[in-house]
Amino acid sequence: MAEALRVGIAGLGTVGASVARVLRDKAAELTRQCGRDIVVSAVSARDPKRDRGVDVSAAKWFDDPVKMAQTAAIDVFIELIGGDEGPARLSVKAALEAGRHVVTANKALLAKHGVALAEIAEKKGVLLNYEAAVAGGIPVIKTMREAMAGNSVNRVFGILNGTCNYILTRMEAEGISFDACLKDAQRLGYAEADPTFDIEGHDTAHKLSILTSLAFGTKIAANDIYMEGISNITQADIRAAGDLGYRIKLLGVAQRTESGIEQRVHPTMVPTASVIAQVHGVTNAVAIETDILGELLLSGPGAGGNATASAVIGDIADIAKSRPGFQHGPVFGLPAKELRPYKKAQMRSHAGGYFIRLTVHDRIGVFAAIAKRMADNDISLESIVQHAVSGEAAAQKTVILVTHETTEAAVRKAVDGITKDGHLTDKPQVIRIERAG
Repeated sequence: MAEALRVGIAGLGTVGASVARVLRDKAAELTRQCGRDIVVSAVSARDPKRDRGVDVSAAKWFDDPVKMAQTAAIDVFIELIGGDEGPARLSVKAALEAGRHVVTANKALLAKHGVALAEIAEKKGVLLNYEAAVAGGIPVIKTMREAMAGNSVNRVFGILNGTCNYILTRMEAEGISFDACLKDAQRLGYAEADPTFDIEGHDTAHKLSILTSLAFGTKIAANDIYMEGISNITQADIRAAGDLGYRIKLLGVAQRTESGIEQRVHPTMVPTASVIAQVHGVTNAVAIETDILGELLLSGPGAGGNATASAVIGDIADIAKSRPGFQHGPVFGLPAKELRPYKKAQMRSHAGGYFIRLTVHDRIGVFAAIAKRMADNDISLESIVQHAVSGEAAAQKTVILVTHETTEAAVRKAVDGITKDGHLTDKPQVIRIERAG
């Protein structure tokens, strides 16, 4: 049997403790599968005295994760610290430069520094594995990096944030407000005390930027993603979507166009009969459309200690199965130096159209003014529905418009015009509609 694989875990929070626990509890099974023992020989965290529910006293303790990354006592450095700078970046860089394999769950780090880190890993001939960074326990990175040789990807899209999907699912199922759902998500541990990173789309954008690089062979461009979160989704939107035969999901979408690569994160109305619409709760799903395979959908747990730990363990096992002299594949599917600069696609028409909800003053001329703004921007309307608002807001109406194919720029210009006309009593809502998916 080959020598034991020695791992060092940096960060002993929920995921780190789960990884240590699985390595302990599944030790015999992992040895049979990998042909060698996997041993936690070093750990690093903020508080050495904290009870984490797993005994790591046999491992050498490091206060500084960078020093642990550089020690000869480990073969693999597992980064579970989080953050795109500071100890996370410094320790991963140190580990790679020292010739250590690295496993990370850190999508923010990869979105910002992934290409530079990949260059170091490939130069040193070591692995940089990151399955847990995108979609939790779903093996989407391994699928795209290893199992789709010869396929050209046209589009990759999906539900990449469990917190947002949980909130939207409960809003629809129970008819409760966004704020109430968010509080419950925080109480249950699905959302952070400061949920901005999740609900405003940043988490999804980081994950999407990594998938975009794998799909299209481009450098990661997390700052070139159109991004919109779910904090302004209301029960009025949820009900209107249901009446029209749709369900609202926060999607990350990347696709190849004639002018470049389009990346966007935003609430989307998808047909209730579509597969993506059936993904509920904290579950994630990723769809990959290719020329040979067609469409592949991967779905499963997208968050939580066990799901993320499962992906980390899988990455460690891959390293344990490799042998000295084995030529490792590129981190992002192509050698880092061959990744092309990201070229942002030009604005184009969205075939699915748009859902527009306007809360307006109930007075003569408003409806005609709205129609004129749409016509002035060459927007053709599929349907127009008006609803009276009861109670204290009885002097208002809700106007719901569904457009035919048009551009985002045209819709935004028309809505800005309606706003400037002084007809709105509340912030307008604009949501893309996907006719299929």
